[in-house]
Amino acid sequence: MAAATGGFAGKVLRVDLSTGKISTQDTVEKYGDMLGGTGMGYRVLWDEVPAGTGPFDPANKLVFATGVLAGTGVPCNGRTAVTTIFPTVWPKALVGSGHMGGQFAAKLKYAGYDGIIIEGRADRPVWLFIRNSRVEIRDASRLWGSGIRRATLEISQEMGADCAVAAIGQAGEKLAPMAIVANSVSHSAGGVGGVMGSKNLKAIGVQGSGAVHIAGDKSEWEKLVKFHLSILGANNQHVVPSFPTPQSEYYNPGSRWVGEPGKRWGAAEPPIEITGNIYDLNRIAFRTNSAAFFLGDNAWKHTVRGNGCTACPIRCHTIVKVPSVAAKYGIKEMGQNTCTGLLFGRSFFKKLPGGLKGQTALEACMVGMHLADDLGLWCNYGQLQRDLMKLYHDGLLKTKIGSDEYASIPWDKYEAGDPDFLFDIIPRIAERKGELGHVLSLGTGGIFSKWGVPEESWTKDHASLYWKMGHPKHHANEDDGQCGVIINTQYNRDSQCHSHCNFVRNGLPLAVQKKLAEDIWGSADAVDAAGNYTPMNAAKARRARWSLVRKELHDSLGLCNWMGPWVASPLKERGYSGDDSLESKFYSLATGRKTDRAELDLIGERIFTLHRALTIRDMGRADMRAAHDLVPEWVYHDKGDTPPFTKGTIRMEQADIARAMDLFYEVMGWDKALGAPTMESYARLGLADVGKGLQAAKLTPGSTGGSTGGTPGSKG
Repeated sequence: MAAATGGFAGKVLRVDLSTGKISTQDTVEKYGDMLGGTGMGYRVLWDEVPAGTGPFDPANKLVFATGVLAGTGVPCNGRTAVTTIFPTVWPKALVGSGHMGGQFAAKLKYAGYDGIIIEGRADRPVWLFIRNSRVEIRDASRLWGSGIRRATLEISQEMGADCAVAAIGQAGEKLAPMAIVANSVSHSAGGVGGVMGSKNLKAIGVQGSGAVHIAGDKSEWEKLVKFHLSILGANNQHVVPSFPTPQSEYYNPGSRWVGEPGKRWGAAEPPIEITGNIYDLNRIAFRTNSAAFFLGDNAWKHTVRGNGCTACPIRCHTIVKVPSVAAKYGIKEMGQNTCTGLLFGRSFFKKLPGGLKGQTALEACMVGMHLADDLGLWCNYGQLQRDLMKLYHDGLLKTKIGSDEYASIPWDKYEAGDPDFLFDIIPRIAERKGELGHVLSLGTGGIFSKWGVPEESWTKDHASLYWKMGHPKHHANEDDGQCGVIINTQYNRDSQCHSHCNFVRNGLPLAVQKKLAEDIWGSADAVDAAGNYTPMNAAKARRARWSLVRKELHDSLGLCNWMGPWVASPLKERGYSGDDSLESKFYSLATGRKTDRAELDLIGERIFTLHRALTIRDMGRADMRAAHDLVPEWVYHDKGDTPPFTKGTIRMEQADIARAMDLFYEVMGWDKALGAPTMESYARLGLADVGKGLQAAKLTPGSTGGSTGGTPGSKG
């Protein structure tokens, strides 16, 4: 790809911590055809990290990459992908990425870089100082052993208030696979903190005074940004409110658009009452209150405001003020986060005084947020808490850890739903104390490997929400039937895909969704109502493919897949349609390269397929259908034995899921028997070199003749 004139910062920073060498590469020349983000990360791993490399080996690389739209005026552009050999993949570490919002991506672009490739291992604790072209590896001895917040504060005092700091806590320093790297207080990338710790890298501080150049017509750019704002809904692109109002034709109680006129941000000074037109583009942030959505009406009186990432008007990280936790637990009365990060503490408990939306639940959330976001512990989309719950209530813990260690844990507080229990269990796991702390810090796979617990104990238990390879489901059949199942088979960790569920959960009536589906995927049959599923069809396979491609596009453009795609809207005058070509329009204007929707989707498919190729290479086998694309047993069962395709059950039918995989592989152009890309697919996507490498190792359809083959570039 020839040099682009806009969007990209232009350089990728490469830092070898073993030698201290710091260099740069031209972004567009080397990675332009992968856009950035996960695309850049996958390419670095394919080109430079041999198969068989362990997550904590110095040969493993850690790629912090933004995207071509990060740091621009596009709404929801604050994403950074952190790609590496992912340590919680079980039974063998494979490619994976963590994703964080906040301000880090924009600051990196303003400093002149689209990404950072971290190599080697420092011989002492260090942190990376980046101020425009000035890049230094600095001593971090004084910071080692401290939490993320102290490290962030001290680096910020050294660099200046306008920097962004991505740091690890004690969990990362101790090489816990379940560690995060976090920036901007609460924005974290899970599972990659231990890799950063293995390189003795405590933090990256970045400060930039540049700007991102937009190549296209500025008035067209501004017009497109305003249009994008007009089709935004609330958190997760829910496009109708959760409450009835004369202003809206529809409402849906399940919507995350909870900002009803009359509600108050009660802890703001002075308190703010939501008033006026709910569609006012200057008041989009009032629509979302994650604390109120997850914790109920009680959270409104504790709400200070919404917080969020660069250029995002949604503000899904709700700041809450809970004075009682300062007196009871000695922690700060203010906290912020969203979704599983917000619920980190509450999720440990099966029951709490006052229920799961009471004051104790809110206090448990506050304790959990402060501890986890400072120690740098990941929840694996809530699997950590469900694992502990299952181990305890099934009686396994007593048989797996010594009696002294068992007795040292305050189970009476756990049983009572006392948030004080969290001051024992969270540091125990983050700092890898004792047998329990060590095993849980490994992720769910550690329970299987270290304690000999059969994986099927988890895959047969619907309550565990466990899917495969050490990770849970992420918006699977409970939200989107066969599409959700297909998507959850494709990654080495939880899928982190929201393209599909943001559509089916947008709150619009099914008839409206079906009309939009007909326009986008060629058939109204592409979508069912959640929990009222019909048998698999080709249109659903097309929608599953579209969902995965858009996820990788967002992760590589620097856009938020938690908020997009934007194919539905709150606009009645548009028939509630959004714009399926929005990403390509922004890409064209930013770079000056006219690229239509199909052309940009092809790049997304290229990125997704490279992830598949890396998985095949590092597993050393091509039979992905049998060895990788697994579905847990619980998906095929229903407590009441209600048959599949009956309203009210999310139970799937095995033959139908087999057909779903057939249709999905077919729309991807993959071999149906193996679930592997063909040589023609690699060539069509500009990945001929990748295909040839796998073919030489007998890891492509036709070359393998079955299930296994060699491993290109493998160690030993």
